Amino acid sequence: MAKRDYYEVLGVSKNASDDEIKKAYRKLAVKYHPDKNPGDKEAEAKFKEINEAHDVLSDKQKRARYDQFGHAGVGGASGGAYGGFSGNPFGGGFNYNGQTFNFDFGGGLDDILGNLFGFGTAGSRRARKGADYQTAVTLTFEEAIFGTTKTVTVDGSDLKVKIPAGIDDGMSIRLRGKGGPAPEGGTESGDLYVRVRVKPHKSLTREGAIILSEEKIDMVDAALGCEIDVETVDGKITMKVPAGTQSGTPFKLSGHGVPFRADGDRGPHIVTVIVETPKNLSRKQKELLEEFKKNKKRGFWG
Repeated sequence: MAKRDYYEVLGVSKNASDDEIKKAYRKLAVKYHPDKNPGDKEAEAKFKEINEAHDVLSDKQKRARYDQFGHAGVGGASGGAYGGFSGNPFGGGFNYNGQTFNFDFGGGLDDILGNLFGFGTAGSRRARKGADYQTAVTLTFEEAIFGTTKTVTVDGSDLKVKIPAGIDDGMSIRLRGKGGPAPEGGTESGDLYVRVRVKPHKSLTREGAIILSEEKIDMVDAALGCEIDVETVDGKITMKVPAGTQSGTPFKLSGHGVPFRADGDRGPHIVTVIVETPKNLSRKQKELLEEFKKNKKRGFWG
C-alpha cells in the first residue's frame, strides 16, 4: 500500500508554517493516542502515520527533501515491509531472507511475558534449552550497505555469519541452535546473537535507505553551473549542477543508496550542495563584484 502524502496526513497545506504543523500534529496525536483508543487497531495505525509525518515535516532538511523527492527522499520504500524486513517490532525480532534479526531489548518476548504475567512458558522452555550466546561483529559502512560474510569464534569453533545487504548499526542476527548445547534432558541448543556495529564513513551518512552527503562549490560555479565528482558507495559519479543553484539545494542520485527490498532495489543518495562565499578577495575581484552589484541586470542573483 502506497503511503499517503504527509501534508494530507496532518491536514495542512504544503506551505504550512512550523507552528501550523506543530498544532495540527498535537491535535491529531491527542485524538488517536493509543491510551484514548485501547485496542483500536485503526487508531493505532493512524497514530503511527501521524508521528511519521510529523517527524519529516518538523525537520527542515527532511521536509526540503520530501518536498522535492517525495517519500523516496526520506525513507526509500513507499509502502510495505521496509527494507524487505518484516515482523512485529514489539516482538524483539524480524525476518529477512530467512534469517532472524533482533533489536537488543535484553531478553525475548516469552521471557518478558512469563515474568510479568506468570505464563510459565518461558521458564519451561528455558529448562529444556541451552544457553544463549552473544558476540559482535564490526562492519565498514560499505559492508553494511552491500552485505558480507564474517567469521566469529564460539566455543573455539570457526563459524561463518552471512550479513545481508542493508543491515544497520545496532541490529543483531539470531542464529538458532548455534549457542550453548542442550542441558541434560533438554532437546534444544541455545541461540547465538551476533550484534552488528557499523563504522562511520568519513563523508557519508545514512538515514534508513537513504545515503546523505554534502558537496561544496564556489559561488561562481553555482552561478554559471558546473559538473562535480561525488563520492558514493559505488565510486565517484559525475553530477551536473545547473546554473543558479542556491546553497542547500538537494540533488538525488537514484539507486545509489541502501538496499531496502529483497529484490535489490536501493534508495537514493541525496547530495546537498553548499555554496561557499569567498573570504579573501583580491582588489580586482572586489572591483568585479562591485561592478556586478551596480549592474541593473543582476543575472543569476537577480
